Amino acid sequence: MTGKRYQDVTDLFDISGKVAVVTGGANGLGRMIAEGLVDAGATVYITSRKQADAEGAAEQMFARGRGRCIGLTADLSTPEAAADLARVVSEREPKVHILVNNAGRTWGAPLESFPDKAWPGVLAVNVQTPFTLVRELLPALRNAANADDPARIINIGSVAGAAAERLSAYSYAASKAAIHHLSKVLAADLASDSITVNALLPGYFPTQMTSHIRAEEEKLSELIERVPLGRLGSAADIAGACIFLASKAGAYVTGTQLSVDGGMLGCR
Repeated sequence: MTGKRYQDVTDLFDISGKVAVVTGGANGLGRMIAEGLVDAGATVYITSRKQADAEGAAEQMFARGRGRCIGLTADLSTPEAAADLARVVSEREPKVHILVNNAGRTWGAPLESFPDKAWPGVLAVNVQTPFTLVRELLPALRNAANADDPARIINIGSVAGAAAERLSAYSYAASKAAIHHLSKVLAADLASDSITVNALLPGYFPTQMTSHIRAEEEKLSELIERVPLGRLGSAADIAGACIFLASKAGAYVTGTQLSVDGGMLGCR
């Protein structure tokens, strides 16, 4: 029998003392994830394009959580910016235990008028930047990894990348399908380094991306009717899934797509 036995159930989900990077962690879904990791005792680096947002969110999370939170300014729309972020983190932390590629971009427009310019930026942020960060942070991830407790890469996908959601967000849906498959390819390549790679597929959460739906009671009711569990996702739902994948409880899970969507994909 291999692997260290956990002491109790609490130990299974313990990530205290680990170092995490959550891109786009100052707002929205990334903020929910980062808060969960900080509350669980991790040291979490979050990013935002706006310095005030990054520093303000970090200060709030540091004040409330058991762990630490550090805000970094990064506009992850180019591979050069991703490499710069990796360099800054690596200079501070020789080991990175958890990388959450959450920063994302979308574009919505009717098919007839969907512009060509809606593709490069969305694909760069949603697919190329996560790949670049993985590549550039590999030394720090390898330093943190061992067979019993691998380093973890969690790529945030979407139900829109696995099912035909009527969002008129064509480049976004394609980019999320791409990050799902890229996660499997990376998982296969990095398994021998004791680094797991998984994709989380969120459904609908109360974020800026759903604000236009939540603003109209009829649209919100129609959406909730499509969710088997009958509600939007909560901060606990997405943070709990990340903590599972980042802890001993998820140490034997790699190459998976974990839907956190109230049953929208699994119950179809």
